[in-house]
Amino acid sequence: MKRLVLILAALATMPSQVAAESADKSFGIWKNPKNTVHIQSERCGTRMCGVVVWATEKAQADARKGSSEPLIGSRLFKDFVMEKPGVWRGKVFVPDMGKTFSGTVTVIDEDTIVGSGCLLGRIGCKSQQWTRLKD
Repeated sequence: MKRLVLILAALATMPSQVAAESADKSFGIWKNPKNTVHIQSERCGTRMCGVVVWATEKAQADARKGSSEPLIGSRLFKDFVMEKPGVWRGKVFVPDMGKTFSGTVTVIDEDTIVGSGCLLGRIGCKSQQWTRLKD
């Protein structure tokens, strides 16, 4: 009987462990395809956010066209909630446009995420593949 209780307890915790392992792959420092912006994705309470930790001079100049806020330190991923393991949904701020859109971040593997954003509903969507920066 004691053994059955231990097995049931182990099985009950498995989904949360799987979700935690998938979620952990979401966090870290990521570079965009042109390596002009680096974002650190991290926990913000029960949510995920992403803050610019590095950007080229050109990326910073482009961002100033749409926002008076400095690019470095800007929160580009806001209020992302886990929709399912490895998929986050929230708001994406696009500095050079000065606008916020609905978006998702999907974990492809340990070193790759895809960020997608749409104007309204699922119209005018764009995606970008981001790569984890190694230590």
